[in-house]
This record gives sequence, structure tokens and C-alpha cells, in this order.
Amino acid sequence: MTASLEQLRRCHFAVDLGAARTRVYVKGAGLVVDQPSVAAINTKTGALIAVGEFAEKMTGRTPDYIRVVRPVTGGTVVDIEMAQRMLRHLLGDKVRRTLRRKPRLRAAACTPHDADPLAQRAAVETLVGLGARRVELVDTLIAAAVGCGLPVEKPEATMILVCGAAATQVAVLSLGSIVTAERIPVGGEAVDRAIVQHLRHEHELMLPSQSVRPLQLALSGNGLTSQGPASTEIHGRDVATGLARSVQVDTAAVRDAIQTPLTAVLDGIGKVLRCCPPDLVADLADRGIMMVGGSALLPGFDQMLRQATGMPVNIAERPDVCAVQGLGYMLEGKIEPLILDPLTA
Repeated sequence: MTASLEQLRRCHFAVDLGAARTRVYVKGAGLVVDQPSVAAINTKTGALIAVGEFAEKMTGRTPDYIRVVRPVTGGTVVDIEMAQRMLRHLLGDKVRRTLRRKPRLRAAACTPHDADPLAQRAAVETLVGLGARRVELVDTLIAAAVGCGLPVEKPEATMILVCGAAATQVAVLSLGSIVTAERIPVGGEAVDRAIVQHLRHEHELMLPSQSVRPLQLALSGNGLTSQGPASTEIHGRDVATGLARSVQVDTAAVRDAIQTPLTAVLDGIGKVLRCCPPDLVADLADRGIMMVGGSALLPGFDQMLRQATGMPVNIAERPDVCAVQGLGYMLEGKIEPLILDPLTA
């Protein structure tokens, strides 16, 4: 954890800038923003047209002079000015006026594990542009573990798997710190791309836009398990003719198509366990893995991990908001630090 709990208790709001969604927690008010990290801009005038869910619905459906952008990629801010404008509109005038009344506005933000100094600086600059006088950074793995109720501060092992849109992070935590961790550049978007490529190669079908969740369509009622319907109907555009067409897709073939990106996640879990001390691995055999993040809801993903690792695998109650919820707990002072006083002779 970059910031101490005492520093976080002085913060007034917390932001989780994710590749898929942006979430803002205001101290005393709770979660006030949970919207897609998308903005639509008029390229002729530079005006911001829409943000959040409405901007996401515009993806692939706009004229030439309207561009839909994502200022956050892989949990890292790639366009600071656009991220600031997006956050201002998502917060709204009422919340921004409330925050501006604070004498020395402090903010907290999640950063991916092993984020480089440039990525950390981009997150800080984004919140400074909103009026924050000081910004505290917290590792996403720590925040998510606190948010889903894991005993992070205790001298026992807890393993967390943060399944994001652009990357998957896995770590073993003990005594409030990361013992060993790995960041795998495979997330929900990689799984979606695998399905899109499968439909294009096998059925010569293109999905209508990136806003459509191909994962939910192709795996509805089936998931990564063999139970459920043997096929599902997909609507899209024919690659050759450009006309609308519907095809029956074999769900078993779809499962095979997404095994490659998911295998990379299994390799990352194995690498973390190999680098972990044996005593902590023994703890994990009983407690297992906690899955958080939006992609943790992929049907059958937890069962696949359970079979591959032989460990218990659980999904958090609200996996998509665990990181910002953890930041909120720290802001509200609900987490008690473990104090290790030096022994005196």
C-alpha cells in the first residue's frame, strides 16, 4: 500500500479509474458514480457531447464528426485532460460544489499493481485537475481485498484474483502487504476478442458494434461448463455481403476459443504460488482464491479455476465494486491497522 491508513482517513473522496468503468466514492455519501469510462466528443468544436452509459451506447453509431474515446486504458489514464472532463460531468455540479467546500481537498485513487511512475503521475494529475490538493495512491489488489472483506491485516495468507477488463491481477497478501503478485495482460476484453475472431473465421460474421457484449450473447445459459444448450443464435453482419445474418453457434467451439486467454490466467496463478512461501501456500489450501472484478462473473470461470488448482474458489458478493468499496472503508476509518511495536529489552 502506497498510502497509510491514517493518510487515507483524511481523504474526502476516492476514485477507481478502470478500463471499463469509473467509480467514485465520497466520504459520508457512499458510491456516487458507477459509469462506463467512455466519452463522446465533437471533433469540429471540441465540445464534450456525452459521457458514461449514453456515450457507450453511441459506440459504432456516430457520424464522422463525433468520436467516442476511452481516456483510461488498462487502469492507466492515457488522456489526462479528457479524463478530467469526463469525471467533472460524471460527478455533476452538486457533488463538485460539495467537494469544493472542503478547505484542503484530499483524494485517493487505485493504481494497478506495479504501475510505472508515469501511470501513477497521470492518476495524480487527473485528480489534481478536479481540485484535489493531495492525492494518495493505493494498490488495486489491497483495495479490492479490503472491499470484499478479506482479513488483509492479519498474519495469514489470502489470495485475490482481480479480473479486470484489460488485465488480470493475482496476489497473495499477508500482514497488510503484498507477498507476491503477478499482472497478466489478459482480461474480459481479450476473451471478447477471442469470441469475435472465432465468429469471423468460422462463420464469416461480424458483430454490429463494440458496445455489444459478445461474451454474454455467445455463452448465455451455458458458460464454460458443458451443461446447457448445445448452440445459441448470434445476429451480426455477413463479412462478404454486408447484410444482416443470423447463425447458430456451437457453444462447445466457443468454449475452446476462449481457453487460450484463460490459460494465461492459470499460468499466472501457478507462478504466484511457486514464488509464495510454503507456510502461506498451506493457508491457501484451506481458504482458496477470492475472485473480484467485473470479469469474475464469466459463467463457469470459477469452476474452471477450481478444477485446475484444486483449491476453493469464491466470488465476492459484489465483485465489480470491491476496489472502490475498499477505498471507501479506508476513508471511513472502518479498517484497523495492525500495530507492530518493537520489543524492548
